[in-house]
Amino acid sequence: MANKKVVVTGGAGFIGGNYVQYMVDKYPNYDIYNLDELTYAGDLTKHQELEKKENYHFVKADIADRDTIMPLFENEKFDYVVHFAAESHVDRSITDPEIFIRTNVLGTQVLLDAAKAITVKKFVHVSTDEVYGELDFDPTTFFTEDTPLQPNSPYSASKASSDFLVRAYHETYGLPVNITRCSNNYGPYHFPEKLIPLTISRVLNDEKVPVYGDGKNIRDWLHVQDHCSAIDLVLHEGANGEVYNVGGHNERTNLEVVKTIIKTLEKSEDLIEFVTDRLGHDKRYAIDPTKLEKLGWKPTYNFETGIAQTIDWYLENKSWWEQIISGEYKDYFDKQYSING
Repeated sequence: MANKKVVVTGGAGFIGGNYVQYMVDKYPNYDIYNLDELTYAGDLTKHQELEKKENYHFVKADIADRDTIMPLFENEKFDYVVHFAAESHVDRSITDPEIFIRTNVLGTQVLLDAAKAITVKKFVHVSTDEVYGELDFDPTTFFTEDTPLQPNSPYSASKASSDFLVRAYHETYGLPVNITRCSNNYGPYHFPEKLIPLTISRVLNDEKVPVYGDGKNIRDWLHVQDHCSAIDLVLHEGANGEVYNVGGHNERTNLEVVKTIIKTLEKSEDLIEFVTDRLGHDKRYAIDPTKLEKLGWKPTYNFETGIAQTIDWYLENKSWWEQIISGEYKDYFDKQYSING
């Protein structure tokens, strides 16, 4: 019996990269295809050990390139698609929304067309809680799967658009799909432009840590390994056409997160520098993951254990994030594959 084929888009990124490692290790009888264009946040150095394994395969491709994606799907006949690939940094979306529309909306449509053409068994679309908009500071209010979508940034608007496309392909064409919407992820291999890795790297270098506004914006933090196990469960057990929220029940203000990291690294809070607030900065995100928990999922990390593990990982893997900060990681693909990518 042939191995099942799983294509993971965006598998050189943070969450997708952790998921690729999770799947290659957990399912040696699955062929895992990492499809990534290797844009600025794509990094293959994290997968050097995987390259030795027979069930790991890398494909360099742009998900919005129909002329590449359609024949790839026709030739490989993937069983499952797990779609992470996306432009995801809110600040970059405010500066240049167009690339977010091309990748997140048009790219998703190309993948849906390719999945439909070969009748995949499941298309899992990995989305974000940001499509719901924002919550007030009432600690009893949460996003559920029935919360109306009210995105407030170009990034979240592009993700909401792709969510609607995935739903439409299910309703119109009968494509078997699930949508997952997660809270803020953290953990190993997090690209150093995001809050937690940015803070860790700057504190270790005794550099100022920028905090937007008054730092009171609240996020629900989810360890990336818990997210990987959630997506694995949805891929195999999720009811066709359903949306599942993935949250860690770990709400913290941005300022609390920064102070926790500074305290753990035994540095001074004088490193905190408040800066002009982000345009359209959502006040609070918080997820009710009851539906997913009823399916059988539970997070294994609370914030205290997760942030300690993450800080330790960054201390033990300085070479990885230092090469990213310096830009050297971009040379890895050329050296490894002798291709100018």
